Amino acid sequence: TTTIRTPSPPTQSPTTTSSPGTTTSSGPSSPTGTSPPISTTPFNGTASTTKTTTSGPTPSVSTPPTPTAGTETTTSATVITPTTSPASTSPVSTSTSGTTPTVSFTTTSGTTPSSFITINATTTSTTFKTLSPGSTTTSGPTATSTAVTTTGRWLCNCTKIICVEDNIFQVIPVICNPPPKPTCANGLSPVPVIDEDGCCWHWECDCYCTGWGDPHYMTFDGLYYSYQGNCTYVLVEEINKNVDNFGVYIDNYHCDARDVVSCPRTLIVRHETQEVRLRTAEPNTLQVEVTVNNQLVALPYKKFGVSIYVSGINSVVEIPELKMNVTYNGLSFSIRMPYSLFGNNTQGQCGTCNNNTADDCMLPNGNIAANCETMADHWQVVDPSKPQCSPGLVPTRPPSTTPTQPCKESSICQLLLGSVFEPCHAFVQPEKYYAACVFDSCVLPNLDLECSSLQIYAATCADQGVCIDWRKHTNGVCTHECPPGKEYRACGPIKEMTCKSRGQNDTSTKQVEGCFCPNGTMLYDSGVDVCVKTCGCVGVDMIPREFGEEFTVDCQDCICLEGEHGIVCEPHVCDQKKVTCDGEGFYEVTEVNPADSCCPLFTCKCNTSLCTAKAPKCSLGFEVHTYIPSGQCCPVYQCVAKGVCVHENAEFLPNSSVFVDKCQNCICTNDVNVSTQLNIISCEHVPCNTYCQPGYEIKPVTGECCGKCVQTKCIIHTADNSELILSPGDFKNDPYNNCTIYSCVDIHDQLIASTSEITCPAFNEDSCKPGTISFLPNGCCKTCAPVDSSTPCSVRHRQDFIVYNGCRSVDRVDLTECEGTCGTFSLYSAEANSMDHSCSCCRETGTTEKQVVLKCPGGHSMSHKYIYVDSCSCQDTACSRPQSEELQNIEENDEASALNRTERAIGLTSK
Repeated sequence: TTTIRTPSPPTQSPTTTSSPGTTTSSGPSSPTGTSPPISTTPFNGTASTTKTTTSGPTPSVSTPPTPTAGTETTTSATVITPTTSPASTSPVSTSTSGTTPTVSFTTTSGTTPSSFITINATTTSTTFKTLSPGSTTTSGPTATSTAVTTTGRWLCNCTKIICVEDNIFQVIPVICNPPPKPTCANGLSPVPVIDEDGCCWHWECDCYCTGWGDPHYMTFDGLYYSYQGNCTYVLVEEINKNVDNFGVYIDNYHCDARDVVSCPRTLIVRHETQEVRLRTAEPNTLQVEVTVNNQLVALPYKKFGVSIYVSGINSVVEIPELKMNVTYNGLSFSIRMPYSLFGNNTQGQCGTCNNNTADDCMLPNGNIAANCETMADHWQVVDPSKPQCSPGLVPTRPPSTTPTQPCKESSICQLLLGSVFEPCHAFVQPEKYYAACVFDSCVLPNLDLECSSLQIYAATCADQGVCIDWRKHTNGVCTHECPPGKEYRACGPIKEMTCKSRGQNDTSTKQVEGCFCPNGTMLYDSGVDVCVKTCGCVGVDMIPREFGEEFTVDCQDCICLEGEHGIVCEPHVCDQKKVTCDGEGFYEVTEVNPADSCCPLFTCKCNTSLCTAKAPKCSLGFEVHTYIPSGQCCPVYQCVAKGVCVHENAEFLPNSSVFVDKCQNCICTNDVNVSTQLNIISCEHVPCNTYCQPGYEIKPVTGECCGKCVQTKCIIHTADNSELILSPGDFKNDPYNNCTIYSCVDIHDQLIASTSEITCPAFNEDSCKPGTISFLPNGCCKTCAPVDSSTPCSVRHRQDFIVYNGCRSVDRVDLTECEGTCGTFSLYSAEANSMDHSCSCCRETGTTEKQVVLKCPGGHSMSHKYIYVDSCSCQDTACSRPQSEELQNIEENDEASALNRTERAIGLTSK
């Protein structure tokens, strides 16, 4: 029986040999002075190369499980004390007897190993030799450590056993040397990656692509560019398809009114049978909703190899099988993929991951574009929601990545170059993020998109182990509001501790910004967003409960118990008394009990609509009086007088006027008629006026209670201011002046008083024969028999009113006429033996037609034409001897003519 004690793993303390011939040495250390994480590959009979890796400032690598030191293996062997050999490399040929096959191998010496081997043999003899590993170097995108390379069988704790010959074995511990740290093209620190054998590690430059703003891209290898397309594009796909249905895509949209720039709207991750969509719920916000195969899901979500959860402000899609994760927060995204699985095998807008920016602008056909802005448009994919996009269509002009006009960038952008972010400058260069910030603040100054440049830079710094609390320096522009019960932290854990995870050892040292539970509390569970002080229970009401706390929820009596089941509930029991609702109009009602919402209260309520008795219809002056007797629901009705008067289907309140007829003044009194129960109406006849002014008489008016004073005579004011009352048709001379005549005329029931003055022709008593002077019949004008001297024929003027069809002129009008003496004579002619007659008449020789406006009794006016004499002269006329009848007619005509002349002389006109 042989007992072999294997050496301790490199992560433990160095081992010291106690057997003769062994040396004491330390295992290799990482650049930071600590042992790199090591895991042991089980005994598999194959040889491996082990590598060791350290990270940047504070590398963090998951430590695979390490086997327990001191594992015992039983075999038959001869005790041989191992020795330390100098650093050398030599091939060894070994032959073994028995069933053991011949194995050829090569050993590589390196640093001094530490081993302790004890073999107790009883029957057979076995020889063991310990080989010292050597060291070599490697180059390329990964840095590899030196390891012992042999052909044999693995034991445990990175130890090999090799059969040399004749049951002589050599035990070879694998010791790893730290490889040189490479420089990553994207400017980020390389990460340590454990080798497949689990013993050694090496450096790798992760494939890390980001995008933010409107939008700006940083490829896997660190090439920066901006692209303003508004279609759906490939961010990353495999060139050689190793994973079924794998890819990451982005849906951009125009986020300004001018359709100049675009922003990310949806990030799409496809893996085998699942399609995850991270969609911005509100533009330019950190609100993201998650769907899987077009179904909204709650986070955390884990199914078919895809895990989705919230980390700070980010939503994270993780595929553990591919060691990759995708983050999105509505304003920016990042994609991290391991170089070991995706190196030299990516294509899309994130470029090729090979630590070389020269081929990042690769087109789908493998050619390299002049710039990535041109390349980006060629990675369109078919999107049914965007029919305007055509994959493969070459843009008509390269998109501009700089503002068209110079502008003053936002002061927020200066923070990237200042002291706020200075601790990160040594790990992540800020210049590209500053350029993106300036572009966003100039092109879209009102959207605060420059915050996304600071946010993605801070996130990249945190990924490199440098946490920056930057939002408080933006004067409120880039603040992040947290929901009630949470507080903002710039440097919080990637996965917040919960009641269920607090016992687990989380070795991650990276930090993210977001909303976290306040100090003294912790998140109850990743799927229950409630902060609790003590880890008890949280039910569907999202209220934290302590262990042993009893409560009622959803009408279940529950208790919070410590254990697997947590909250245990049973139906809530109600102790209630049943009520009986008797009587017309009553019905049973279930009400919410304010003391116990789960146990309703049963009461009797009254509903008068259930009553059969109907209210009567009362006559005028009466109203329905309703009252409900005590203990009953249905009312009792009766008609009661309202205390009003009633007249002609109308009600009148006491002391109000009641219209019976217009000849009576009636009022509703407070007195009540005993028989009718109505108030009594008291009336008086309307008082009438019995006095009228002179010239007026009371005349009855149809439909009126009293007569009206109606003018029946004309009232004329004479020249001496006395009143003269004339009946219609009467004429009267002024008592002091016969040339003034007053008259009263009734025209269309309208009395018109007129004052006429007679205008006498010019009268010269000297031209009269003595004793012939007399008054004309009007008693105003004088006349006489003229003497031989004659008055010449001429135009005579007079001022007078014109009256026509009852209408008269408003003012006096200048009227003219012909008057005078002409040479008329009768002589005896001896030759003719008869009388010769010569007749001449004073007549008009020139006239003019003039117009005057007449005012009529009805109030309207009319235009009237009259003849105006311009000139007069004596004109001959025929003289004839009248017969007897003719004489009589002549006499009559002379009388009529005299009368007409008299009337014309009087000239009845109004003043």
